[in-house]
Amino acid sequence: MIATWMMIAAFACGTPPPDIERMVDNLFTEFTEPQTPGASVAISHDGEIVLAKGYGLADLPQHTPADAHTNYRIASVTKQFTAMAIMILKERGKLDYDDPIAKYFPDFPPIGATITIRHLLGHTSGLKDYEDLMPVDQSEQLKDRDVLALLQRERETYFPPGTQYRYSNSGYALLALIVERASGDNFATFLKKNIFAPLGMNDSVAYERGVSSVPHRAMGYRKSDSGWVDADQSLTSAVLGDGGIYTSVLDYFKWDQALNAIAQSAPRGQGRDNAPARPRLLVTPETLVEAFTSGRLADGALTGYGFGWRIETVDGLLRIHHNGETCGFNTAVRRVPERRLTVVVFTNRAGSCAHEIADTLLARLIETHEPKSPD
Repeated sequence: MIATWMMIAAFACGTPPPDIERMVDNLFTEFTEPQTPGASVAISHDGEIVLAKGYGLADLPQHTPADAHTNYRIASVTKQFTAMAIMILKERGKLDYDDPIAKYFPDFPPIGATITIRHLLGHTSGLKDYEDLMPVDQSEQLKDRDVLALLQRERETYFPPGTQYRYSNSGYALLALIVERASGDNFATFLKKNIFAPLGMNDSVAYERGVSSVPHRAMGYRKSDSGWVDADQSLTSAVLGDGGIYTSVLDYFKWDQALNAIAQSAPRGQGRDNAPARPRLLVTPETLVEAFTSGRLADGALTGYGFGWRIETVDGLLRIHHNGETCGFNTAVRRVPERRLTVVVFTNRAGSCAHEIADTLLARLIETHEPKSPD
């Protein structure tokens, strides 16, 4: 464990009860069985790590324990980083959210003139799912450019852009390519130069086989009738924009800190409470607010999705969250800005256990530390 509960004064009021870690351990009991894939969990509050630890194994043949430094393929949790790359370029004047994608892909079918970057960010483009367009005899892993080639063969979308919400991995693969064409860097390099390195996320990487490596890497697994079997890679695992990042709960905490710092900053050139304005970090508060705001369809209906984040209100509290799921990994992030609370669960096993544990853990933390009205 990186920090004890003594590192913070309280979640809402008073000192956290001493059995919190025991409660967390109980949620991960199944990960402590012999020769089982692992998990890493982190809880942060008010800019401090409260708890960060691992359970089970990151690599079964090597008997490598999972810990807070273990790097997992975070699957669709990647989308928040892809969206941030787009936001950074927008602030630099390299692109506009309302640019049609035909501007970046001139050979795209005519539908490219009606689909915008904003549609891609918010899953309202109507683009076909590339997973359903793959040839039945596909034997090599697809990359983002291969997704583009598949989509360029299509002449129709599921619906007119902007009229419906439909979650789209295809859209985020195209966003990674737009980052490349607008910046001049390949996607992995752009992330490293503009997000990972500035935030000190030194072990995080958009992984490319034969190009980069993943330190402290967790290998992916799935349960079979004979036990846990390798499920580290699939035909879609090399597509970066929709799910190709590896990171640890400790590196993710640095990202979470950066988001908090942006959100809490005063507008540029102004101070808060007569204090100097905080330095700009990645993007301005105004840009980040849009990422954390639900999109709207053409008829005004809310989609519940911002830029790389799901947005919802539960019991009066805003929750900004996302899940990730791929062949051998399952991940979940939950943020409650009003409580300054973040829960992160990464696992190297297929299934939805990370989503369920994160939801249960968050609910218990909120319930345990509900602010009390003054007498």
